[in-house]
Amino acid sequence: MLTLQSHQGPQFCDGMSRRDFLRVGAVSAGGVGLSLADLNQLQAAGGKSGDINCILLFLIGAPSQLDTWDLKPNAPDTIRGPFKPTKTNVPGLDICEHFPLMAKHADKYSLVRSVYHKAAPIHETGHQMMQTGYLFRGGQEYPHYGSVVSHLRGRTPGGLPPFVILPGPVGNTGVNVSHGQGAGYLGAKHEPFFLRADAAEKGFQISDLQAPAGVDPARLKTRKELLDAIDNAQKVFEATEDIRSRDNAYDQAFSLIFAEKAKKAFDITTEKPELRNRYGRNTFGQSCLLARRLVEHGVKLVTVNMFDTVFNEICWDCHADGGGLNTNLNDYKETLCPMFDLAYTALLEDLKQRGMLENTLVLAMGEFGRTPQLNNRGGRDHWPGVWSVLFAGGKVKPGMVIGSSDKNGAEPRDRPVSPDQIAATVYKGMGIDIESTRLPGPENRPLPIVEAEAIEEMLRS
Repeated sequence: MLTLQSHQGPQFCDGMSRRDFLRVGAVSAGGVGLSLADLNQLQAAGGKSGDINCILLFLIGAPSQLDTWDLKPNAPDTIRGPFKPTKTNVPGLDICEHFPLMAKHADKYSLVRSVYHKAAPIHETGHQMMQTGYLFRGGQEYPHYGSVVSHLRGRTPGGLPPFVILPGPVGNTGVNVSHGQGAGYLGAKHEPFFLRADAAEKGFQISDLQAPAGVDPARLKTRKELLDAIDNAQKVFEATEDIRSRDNAYDQAFSLIFAEKAKKAFDITTEKPELRNRYGRNTFGQSCLLARRLVEHGVKLVTVNMFDTVFNEICWDCHADGGGLNTNLNDYKETLCPMFDLAYTALLEDLKQRGMLENTLVLAMGEFGRTPQLNNRGGRDHWPGVWSVLFAGGKVKPGMVIGSSDKNGAEPRDRPVSPDQIAATVYKGMGIDIESTRLPGPENRPLPIVEAEAIEEMLRS
């Protein structure tokens, strides 16, 4: 997969950056350049104008259902927690008091309160199932929604990859297995583009969107000539890097370097300061704003990882253990809920004002829920028995509540929804036919896109 880093280009294991690699190729080509007109002719056609794109807000660590969107004010104090419910602008829908903006915008989203799974209660199983619809077994990895969309709808015009993850990949969450954010059996061509840069940093820029020194985009004759020159200059890479991954990386790198549309999409500094403030001047808020910009410029699916680990930082994983997993419910009150409240409502409001919400599915979810019973430190531990997921935009009917949990928020009371049903709803909410669509699996065997039914009552026809 190709990654871009702020201020410093992507590094190979021998210390050479891709920027250096590109420069060597350019020198070998004698300064030959690729014109924007040539590039535009070579770029694959993008999706139809009526396609529905997706922004997935992945809430790493897993928010507590009882302290966010499914409060139980009548439960014993060892279960209900410290927060009070507040009314929203949708009659009968109450959420946590620390989401005051969400309360005013509840008519823009729908809430599924009965999501559950029965796999091991570790972060990674939830990551896999919630982003692919499958639990990985026997070494078989399944593709992320974004990789599936990349396969079905192809490359994005204008030099942008079809599937982007902001601000970077998920790191250590406890167990060294896949987080489900790759292309799986679809192969390297459909791997995500990881930005690896923080849009909230002062002076944020993606340095590798600039052409290397000595390369004049107006003078290159053909894209193939430059690729051939790089191959001749750096054959050592042929022995160490998968050919498909290498070709895909080249393709994305050149598109990003030479396409003005790509540069504009990433240039968050063109946004008004007031709008940037509305999203929140933090990594998550600015990543949500950048996600909107990328979708606006043609990216088909953007995942925003709210955090990249659960260790030694404030995140949704509220064990309150006094050590590396020390997030507590006061952190929900002071930091996490306000941060999400601001960015999520800004995103929905911004998409709505730009006429993009009906063509952009917005999904916000964690990997499981939290224990109904508070632990002896006042925190909550892992609990896949039930939790809540937010849907908005695309084909989603807003202002709905799907399913419910029992009186203690421990398991679904009605309308249980499994991760593969979430996946089916994502695909169908993007206008993808889940009944007939097949993917080229291992040994090119056709595999179903998902093996479940969507939440039909929440979707427009």
